[in-house]
Amino acid sequence: MILVDTTIVSVANPAIKAALDPDTADLDNVVWVTSAYLLAYAVPLLVTGRLGDRFGPKSIYLAGLAVFTLASLGCGLSPTLGTLIAFRALQGIGASLMTPQTMAVITRTFPAARRGAAMGLWGATSGVAMLVGPLAGGLLVDGLGWEWIFFVNLPVGVVGFVLAWMLVPKLPTHPHRFDMLGVVLSAVALFLIVFALQEAEHYDWGAIWGPVTVWMLLAAGLVVLALFVAQQARTRTEALVPMSLFRDRNFSVAGIGITAVGFMAASMSLPFMFFLQLARGLSPTDAALLLVPTAVAAGILSPLAGRLLDRTDPRFLLVPGMIAVASALVWYASLMTPDTPTWMFLFPAALMGIGQSGLWGPLATTATRNLDPRQAGAGSGVYNTMRTIGSVLGSAAIAAVMQGRLEANLPGMAGAGLGSGALPPEAAAGFAAAMGQAILLPAAVLLLGVVAVLFLRRPAPVRAPGGTPAPAEAPAPAQR
Repeated sequence: MILVDTTIVSVANPAIKAALDPDTADLDNVVWVTSAYLLAYAVPLLVTGRLGDRFGPKSIYLAGLAVFTLASLGCGLSPTLGTLIAFRALQGIGASLMTPQTMAVITRTFPAARRGAAMGLWGATSGVAMLVGPLAGGLLVDGLGWEWIFFVNLPVGVVGFVLAWMLVPKLPTHPHRFDMLGVVLSAVALFLIVFALQEAEHYDWGAIWGPVTVWMLLAAGLVVLALFVAQQARTRTEALVPMSLFRDRNFSVAGIGITAVGFMAASMSLPFMFFLQLARGLSPTDAALLLVPTAVAAGILSPLAGRLLDRTDPRFLLVPGMIAVASALVWYASLMTPDTPTWMFLFPAALMGIGQSGLWGPLATTATRNLDPRQAGAGSGVYNTMRTIGSVLGSAAIAAVMQGRLEANLPGMAGAGLGSGALPPEAAAGFAAAMGQAILLPAAVLLLGVVAVLFLRRPAPVRAPGGTPAPAEAPAPAQR
């Protein structure tokens, strides 16, 4: 549901802008519908993973699901863009409560030697979301209105709550203290950096409030981030980010890899959807149908990649996967013109799905394979924080790049009329060029991820003393 909600919104952004923000010429206002969600999602992840260790992943998961579902109702009822952004932030908090618990339960219930297959299925949900989200979003926006992309979460949330209550096991809890200073420092650092990137083009990289400039906010964010890292290194007990996690090279490198993948996932869909709907005049449903090959390929191949990972070096999946996705983005960029036949976009979409099948599950498995059960929540929280930081930065950076390229390709009319239907022919070519140039940004970031994952090590087989795969942590007795 978390992944579906992200992809649904990417399809509905033009309709949301037309309904709630029709009088402004800037893209960054509507992009905050995504950025607020991702920012509220990222900041608490470090502590919500620990909450799962302390109070049990099942309890925290159910609480997060309830918050997410109720916030979805608020999103659908929002009368203004500001109200929608506020409820999207509340959705992000609910998502941050849920996400670490999913990985923690897998880490604590599956032995390391079988965890690849389990994480492969976990990763396959990204492919399902890529299909269900855009298609459902297109159909709902075209048929009922943008509000229904949020209302659809209500029955899913209720059914999911009942099934999780009945079927997810209660696992043993571990006592933890919480590093609230670390939470505050990480929250301030992330907010300053993301807000500055998000609003940079709007304020022409100049003053925001009086003498306070974009560059000052960025610098302040980096300083606070450095203070956070120093504070975590000095905290000897119950650090928000246990530095011992990073002694495992594969955890550290997988974290860098998932940051790059998160950046790609959050940034590539926005320029592509705006291009299809405004430069090409496609409906949200028709635009979403062009992503079907991505979803089908990722959904079918991800479980197979997970099983293969249990028997091979993770680099054999991750390096080709990242290169394939980056190549698909470059392919998209070359096709993003007003005259390209629509069916040609299906080919890079298929390559995108093939590549993504070798990313999500393998990265998660590699990161968590050697985690101590007591640190499953903390490790999952740190890993998902790195992924979501990548998503937040990707969402903010792509907005700045899109706005900048619009200024360069359509001087004097950048952003004008966005969300109000297909652009006139004299503007469509410049708009398409701007979106094609913007989509190269996630491709470049993914290539940096390729360099990082080359430093992974092939994990040693995990065996119990008798020669069989080491057992995972058992659920607490009589608590299912």
